[in-house]
Amino acid sequence: MPLFYQHNINEQTKLAVWHIQETEDFFLRQVPLQREITHPHKRLQHLAGRYLLRLLFPDFPLSMIKIAKTMKPFISGDPYHFSISHCGNFAAAIVSTAERTGIDIEIPSSKVIRVRHKFLHAVEWDAILRTANIPPATDITTNEKLLRQITLMWSAKETVFKWYGSGEVDFSSHIRLHPPPERMIKEGIIDGLFVKSHPLQLQLHYIHFPDICLVWVVTPK
Repeated sequence: MPLFYQHNINEQTKLAVWHIQETEDFFLRQVPLQREITHPHKRLQHLAGRYLLRLLFPDFPLSMIKIAKTMKPFISGDPYHFSISHCGNFAAAIVSTAERTGIDIEIPSSKVIRVRHKFLHAVEWDAILRTANIPPATDITTNEKLLRQITLMWSAKETVFKWYGSGEVDFSSHIRLHPPPERMIKEGIIDGLFVKSHPLQLQLHYIHFPDICLVWVVTPK
């Protein structure tokens, strides 16, 4: 049973990460396939995410899940607020009966460095370079420390996007983050500001595992 990580934040809010090693049949014995998904691996990821919802809260009403126009899954009336993420052979979920949530997992990839201008503000990029203590002439595409820092920032912004849930978010201007200091590279807190409507301070938690980066956020409903 490859439960990769579980964290009970409090009695109302829990999260978990699953390392997918099972076939579809394992998950289908526990949860239904709620929509048609033709790609086998994406179908497996979908099932693993739903499986985690029931793992965290056995009474979770899977049949009541709806999909918003923004593609965010939700339940009318928010008896459970939840967020799901998939990446490679991993699935993650966070569920709460009392708080608003967001979660994301990412596998570090050099692609995130190439597209950094699409989600990082110039101020954030400068802060990352200072935090990581990267010399100006360094080939950033091969720097492991920098790759993990940028992956962390991307994952954090995805987490905020999922927490918000209403779409139309400019990752560069609407989500502003303070890169964590180097001494907290394995796990810690990222301070952020969501400024799409009314500015809201956020505190995101993260863990760098050897294979994946995990970020989550919880706020009052």
